[in-house]
Amino acid sequence: MADVSLKEAALIVGVVAACYWNSLFCGFVFDDVSAILDNKDLHPSTPLKNLFQNDFWGTPMSEERSHKSYRPLTVLTFRLNYLFSELNAVSYHFLNLVFHVVVCIVFLKVCKLFLDNRSSIVASLLFAVHPIHTEAVTGVVGRAELLSSIFFLAAFLSYTKSKGPDNTIVWTPIALTVFLVAVATLCKEQGITVVGICCVYEVFIAQGYTLPTLLDTAVQILRGKGSIPFSMLQTLLKLIVLMFSTLLLVVVRVQVIQSQLPVFTRFDNPAAVSPSPARQLTFNYLLPVNAWLLLNPSELCCDWTMGTIPLVESLLDVRNVATLTFFCFLGALIVFSLRYPDNSSKTVLMALCLIVLPFIPASNLFFPVGFVVAERVLYVPSMGFCILVAHGWRKLSNKSVLRKISWVCLAAVLFTHALKTLHRNWDWESEYTLFMSALKVNKNNAKLWNNVGHALENEKNFERALQFFIQATQVQPDDIGAHMNVGRTYKNLNKTKEAEESYMIAKSLMPQIIPGKKYAARVAPNHLNVYINLANLIRANESRLEEADQLYRQAISMRPDFKQAYISRGELLLKMNKPLKAKEAYLRALELDRTNADLWYNLAIVYIELKDPAEALKNFNRALELNPMHKLALFNSALLMQESGDARLRPEAKQRLLHYVKEEPQDANGYFNLGMLAMDDKKDMEAEAWMKKAIRLQPNFRSALFNLALLYSQTAKELMALPVLEDLLRYYPDHTKGLILKGDILMNQKKDIVGAKMCFEKILELDPNNVQGKHNLCVVYFEERDLIKAEKCLVETLALAPHEEYIQRHLNIVRSKIASLGAMEQSSLPSEGTAAAEEKKKSFQNLKEVKNEKTTTQSAVDNNKEHSKNKKLTEKNSVDKETPKKSTKEIKDIEKKRVAALKRLEEIERILNGE
Repeated sequence: MADVSLKEAALIVGVVAACYWNSLFCGFVFDDVSAILDNKDLHPSTPLKNLFQNDFWGTPMSEERSHKSYRPLTVLTFRLNYLFSELNAVSYHFLNLVFHVVVCIVFLKVCKLFLDNRSSIVASLLFAVHPIHTEAVTGVVGRAELLSSIFFLAAFLSYTKSKGPDNTIVWTPIALTVFLVAVATLCKEQGITVVGICCVYEVFIAQGYTLPTLLDTAVQILRGKGSIPFSMLQTLLKLIVLMFSTLLLVVVRVQVIQSQLPVFTRFDNPAAVSPSPARQLTFNYLLPVNAWLLLNPSELCCDWTMGTIPLVESLLDVRNVATLTFFCFLGALIVFSLRYPDNSSKTVLMALCLIVLPFIPASNLFFPVGFVVAERVLYVPSMGFCILVAHGWRKLSNKSVLRKISWVCLAAVLFTHALKTLHRNWDWESEYTLFMSALKVNKNNAKLWNNVGHALENEKNFERALQFFIQATQVQPDDIGAHMNVGRTYKNLNKTKEAEESYMIAKSLMPQIIPGKKYAARVAPNHLNVYINLANLIRANESRLEEADQLYRQAISMRPDFKQAYISRGELLLKMNKPLKAKEAYLRALELDRTNADLWYNLAIVYIELKDPAEALKNFNRALELNPMHKLALFNSALLMQESGDARLRPEAKQRLLHYVKEEPQDANGYFNLGMLAMDDKKDMEAEAWMKKAIRLQPNFRSALFNLALLYSQTAKELMALPVLEDLLRYYPDHTKGLILKGDILMNQKKDIVGAKMCFEKILELDPNNVQGKHNLCVVYFEERDLIKAEKCLVETLALAPHEEYIQRHLNIVRSKIASLGAMEQSSLPSEGTAAAEEKKKSFQNLKEVKNEKTTTQSAVDNNKEHSKNKKLTEKNSVDKETPKKSTKEIKDIEKKRVAALKRLEEIERILNGE
């Protein structure tokens, strides 16, 4: 076996780099989005065992919606990319390029088994530059092809060393081959087909048998005229080992997919659900189509599903000529390769094996696949094609007449293929460029029109996206997904009526349930989203909530394992104030998927609605165990800990809020709640810093502005609170608690009676029954020494709050003072009146402080609660909720202050009464 020299390897590296350097500038497109961007198996927080339990796209293999593509080793390389560069597309494309170089070099080594050195280099170079490979190399998900091919070729090379001297069996290479086959299969399913190539190699290459020889031997044995040769027995033993190991791999693979085939619709592969003879004629016609793509890769398309290739429904269809021609040519090559023992026939035989056997899993012969044609599956079959071309070129170049022409043609093919590959790479730059290039090749595929629409939709270009979605419905009128796309885009354009009409059209295309009969039709999970989308649209109308619920239940009746239907129905049931039923919906969804952090979060919200904060916190914690960076769970669990009043939970609440602001640095809510926690812990400077940061991010943050002012007032910085209150009242002129606090500061600190009076009068304009505002206005009248007006004001206040003892007591004092002033002599009136007024001012002031303290402190919590509720309303899967009331500790503090103030009040009253 010839080795690959350093010069040959350098040549291949240079050619591949020249053809694929621009692939490094491409992003994640098409299937990359599902396999990379949306695949949680790439994240370090996901246990490694999940890679061996989920399919290529991160979906559990046990779920019916799984594609059953089991490629854990390929996903592992994606995870390594993510570990080093997260979602930087350059590293993913670079690793693909490296893997393609490795495949080309190993392929060169394989070619040298059957071709001379020069022809081997030609085959390897042609393979390196062939444009059909851009989907496998430039598309990141094509890595499955690349990795599988490396181990596929390595397994074959290992097997070629299993023949020892005197035709003995060397078992170590065979064991290594079995291991490499298993690894190749864990990269992509077609890796197992190398076993068939090894079997053909053993019989026709290693042992040198031809088909006539085998037939003669079989006839002699059957007639009893001979026995099986020892060499043939050894060959049979090796084949039995290979076949047994293959059978074992197949059994394991079937167990992994739990004996279930993936669900594909007629849009993915129309021929698979077509009746005879259309199904057979179409599948056979697809073989020459694939062969033509290898021979003439001038028009390449990323998606060949749906109506790309119309069905061959009649024997009279002219395309059957292409099918017949293909099979005649293939048959001639097979006969030539099996009949003659020379080296040329052996080369052709191995080339045919590389073309045919790896293509069998994608041929629809044994099971339907989810595509009509896929260029990436031609990656390995193109190896056999390149060997055939190189072998033919060698035959021509050996003839002196055709030598120059053969070299010119070879140079032209390599150059044009390289240019085509280089140009094709740019198509994969973005989803828009990729799908627009596909539409140039094929305008009969509604999926392409939809995908261009999706690309424009991601750019918020809804008007233009709508045009492509509508075109998709015209190309394929029964495409449920296209009508759903139209409906969603209308919704984004706030055209609710048109959106509902489009969803209704999509719903009418769904299979209908027959009452009284078991529903057994298999429906693509994505199509069931029409019920979810329609229900989400109409539930905005409060009068149609029951109708929305009916749609969710209909989706569940069609697929009891439809997890999203349970989630959406749970949200609706909460909106309908049915928390117990919402709890049942979420618990059913958790039976289907206990690893979904969002579900645990939603269940926590339900327990909050059921007034069970302890259970809610447990479920928040379960969500964070599954996803430590679940932003909503971090935020709302921290609020729950804060509102519990348990000082032991505050450090953990702070840590969660710190994680939250790290994830959402532009969300003022996180900083505000950190400030509230600091206030609870009496860390005034820290609280001030957090509040200021929240206000910088959101200058009109109502709760932050008021609580910062409250913080200043509680820490003897009342004058610093005034500009904050001015900002608050500029944004919210009707903020009652802000007006009370401002009036209090103006009256007690700045002695601005007029300003304070304006604040309290403003409060009474907004709410004539506001006891606190009314009482404070009475204080202002007393400060103005208008005892008659103060008496009248207190009488009105007492009528509003007849059970408030302090108001009655103050009214008695004012009346007593009025009576005493009438009996006093005029000479003593000023001094005694001044003293009495001063003492009564203190009395009112002390009482006002107690009431203000109660009101404003409560308002801090109320504003915090109000803000927490509003925060949940803006997030997905959240509900309105009222938070628990003030903690016991806070209430006790307030009561202590009230008792102390009342004691001072009693002393003042004794002085005023002359005791």
